[in-house]
Amino acid sequence: MNTKSSLPRRNFLKSTSLGVSIGALASVPASSTAAQSSSARPRREVWIATLAMDNYEAKTSEELCGHVLNRMRETLACRPDLICLPETFPFHRVVERKSTAEQAESLEGPIVKRFAGFARENHCWVICPLLTKEEDRIYNSAVVINRRGDVAGTYHKIHPTVDEIESGVTPGALDPPVFQTDFGVIGIQICFDINWPEGWRQLRQAGAEIIFWPSAFPGGRMLNAMAWLNKTYIVTSTLPGPSRIIDITGDDMGTSGRFESWVCCPVNLEKAFIHIWPYLKEIDGLREKYGQAVRVTKMHQEDWAVIESVSPDVPLMDALREFNIPLHEEHIRRADEKQNQARP
Repeated sequence: MNTKSSLPRRNFLKSTSLGVSIGALASVPASSTAAQSSSARPRREVWIATLAMDNYEAKTSEELCGHVLNRMRETLACRPDLICLPETFPFHRVVERKSTAEQAESLEGPIVKRFAGFARENHCWVICPLLTKEEDRIYNSAVVINRRGDVAGTYHKIHPTVDEIESGVTPGALDPPVFQTDFGVIGIQICFDINWPEGWRQLRQAGAEIIFWPSAFPGGRMLNAMAWLNKTYIVTSTLPGPSRIIDITGDDMGTSGRFESWVCCPVNLEKAFIHIWPYLKEIDGLREKYGQAVRVTKMHQEDWAVIESVSPDVPLMDALREFNIPLHEEHIRRADEKQNQARP
C-alpha cells in the first residue's frame, strides 16, 4: 500500500517517480521550506532517526510504550522526518507476559493509535513494528504511519522463525511492498528476513531507496553487505543496540551506543552508485561542469564511484542522463543482455 504526505517540511519531493525498475529513477522538483534556505541543502535530504531498546524494563506494554515515546522525543531536537522502532518493541522486557494472540492487535488498536498520535503531533513518519491481527491470522508486522497520523501501509515479516510460526505467527507474502513517502520510496524487512537476499533485491528493483530493518538482534556485517549489494541505504532498529544508519556503500553513517540509545542523521537521496569503466571520461566531464555542486568518490580497487548532488539546483539523475552515465544496476543489466545474446 502506498501513500503520499501532503505536508513535507524539508526540502523534499512532493512525490517521486520511482517505477518498477532502477532504470526508471527520475528527478522530481523539490518543495520549499520555511525552516531553512533550500540553497543550503541537497534537494532530497531526509533526516532519519532510529532507536535501540537498551536499558529498558517495564511492568506492562503500556508503560514500555511510554518509555519509547520519551526516547522518541529525545530525537526531536534533530527534527527527524522518520523515526524507526525495533521489532515487536511493545512487549520487549515486559514483566507482564502475554501470549502471541494476546499481544496482537488490529491497525485500529491502542498501540498504533498512540504512535499515530505522536506522528501527527510531530509531523513525522513512524515505523511501528508490532504483532498485528487480520481476521484469523497473526503477523509480525511493521506499520508505516505518515505525518498526518494515518496508517500508510503494513509490511508482514516474510520469514518468521520456527518458534514464531509455532506460536501462531503467519509468514507474509513473498512479494514485499514498497511505500511512497513525500521524500522517496522505502521498503522494510524484519529481523530473520536478513537470511533471504531475494526480498531485499525485490525491494530495490521496485524502487526502494531506503530499506528499514527492525530487528531483535543487531545484524552486524550482514547489513553492511546487504547495503552495498543492493546499492541502498539501510536503517536498523534493534532491541539490543547498536541501531545504525548504513550508506549505499555499506559504510556506517551513524550508530547508537552507550552514550545515546538512538541515532539521527541526514540521508541524501540524490546519490548514485556507478561503475567507473567505461564511463571515466563522462564522470570527469560531469564533475568538470558541475564542480562543487556534485561530489564524486572513486573506489579505485572496486572500479566503482559514488556520485552525489549536494546542490538543490542539480537533479542528479538529470546530470547522469546528460552525460550518458548509467547506474551500476543498469550497467550490469546491459551486460547480462549482451551475454545472453552471445551465449550458445
